[in-house]
Order: sequence, then C-alpha cells, then structure tokens
Amino acid sequence: MTTLEVLFTPADFSTLPGRDLSQTTCVVFDILRATTSMMAALGNGATGIRPVSDIPEALEIRGKQPDVLLAGERDGLRINAALTGGVEFDLGNSPREFTAEKVRGRTIVMTTTNGTRALRACENARTVLIGSFLNLKPIAAWIREHYPRHLLLVCAGTHEQAAFEDILAAGSLCEKIWDRYAVGQVADSATMARRLYPLMQQDLLAAMSHSRNGRRLLAMPELKGDVGYCMQRETLNFVAEMTHGLVTRLNP
Repeated sequence: MTTLEVLFTPADFSTLPGRDLSQTTCVVFDILRATTSMMAALGNGATGIRPVSDIPEALEIRGKQPDVLLAGERDGLRINAALTGGVEFDLGNSPREFTAEKVRGRTIVMTTTNGTRALRACENARTVLIGSFLNLKPIAAWIREHYPRHLLLVCAGTHEQAAFEDILAAGSLCEKIWDRYAVGQVADSATMARRLYPLMQQDLLAAMSHSRNGRRLLAMPELKGDVGYCMQRETLNFVAEMTHGLVTRLNP
C-alpha cells in the first residue's frame, strides 16, 4: 500500500528523526527561499550544497575546508560578521546571488532559518529530494519512474508556522502525481494542499500577497526580486538529491 502525506509546519517535521523513514522518499520545500536557491546554485554549476543547522557548524566546516563558500540568512538577511564573531558569509539566501560566476565548481555550506533544518530532519529517509517550482516536472517524472511506496512532502514553513508558498508547491506536486497515489492511503494534508493549488495557479506571484514570507520580501527593495524568481515554473530540467548530507544533481 502506498502513502502520500504533506507536513505543513516545523512542529511536524521536527518529529521525523524519531520516525522510521527507511522506505520513505521526502521532498522538501522551502520556496522562499532556501530550496529555490539550492536549485539555482546547482543549475549554475555548483558541485554541491551542504545544509547545516546553525552558524557554528558552518564555521567549523569552513575551518576544515577553507575553499567552501558560506551561504545563509537570519531574519532574511545575509549572515554577517556581527553574528559570527568576525566572518562575513559569502552569500545570503537570495537565488539571484548564486550566479555561475560565484558558484561554478564550488561547494556551498548553507544555513537558513527553516529550509536547512527541514532537510536535516529528513536525513534518515531513503531518498531526499529538493523541491522548488523551478523543477516540479522533473521531480514528478522521477516519482513516476521510481514510484516510492511512501512519499512525504515536507514544507519548511516560516519560523514555527506554515508557509503558504510551500503548501502551494506541495499541492502542485500532489496534482502531478495524484493518479499514482490516490489508490493508496492519502492523508488529508495532501488533499488539502492539492485542492488549494488550483485556486492560485494562474498567478503565483499575485498569490504571494497571501503569504507572510512573500509580503515581507516584497516590502524589501533589495529582495523583492527574489519572489518573482522563486515563482518561476519549470526553468530547470534536473532533480537534486541530498545524500550523506550533501545536495547534488541527480541527472544532467
């Protein structure tokens, strides 16, 4: 019997380390902005992204591997020397920062408020995929090909609350694969996400006026362009997976 479930909040995904995920595929969404930024980095030639839980862990890795790039945010802004005790991070969490000139051939160590926490919570899963609007079609195709028995869509949320944009993305993926999982055990959370997406799918950018994260970013002149970037659909043709704590491309 197959199962399909959506987790809406950090309170939900914080329980994952205690669950048996050995037969589960997780797809993690932090649309605004961590998982979108990861996909942008890989699309522009980064060799991998290592999500870490906090700033000290990122600094410890930099101490051992001086050539890595440090990326991340706190309260939406790039981590600066005041937060680290003297080290300026190379990149923030804007997908527009992860240009080929900056990231090609580099490994990135990233820490964000929610997205990297969600990924780390899933690290015991059989497979962990990186979710974004940029590549939902390849993700759906991968799921159809491999047809995991247990599929868990994890919304990173905003602080400790649900995030509208993550649920929309999860709902869009549910719609694309619904025929494969509707014969199994579908959680009400998946049905809710799937039914929400059609209400907003015609104009995702306008939908961000209903999103706490979207409104916050749109009010910041230096970051408002991130919202439109993150709402782009099907601009990338590959899937990314986290294995042994490193996010890399699964296919060209």
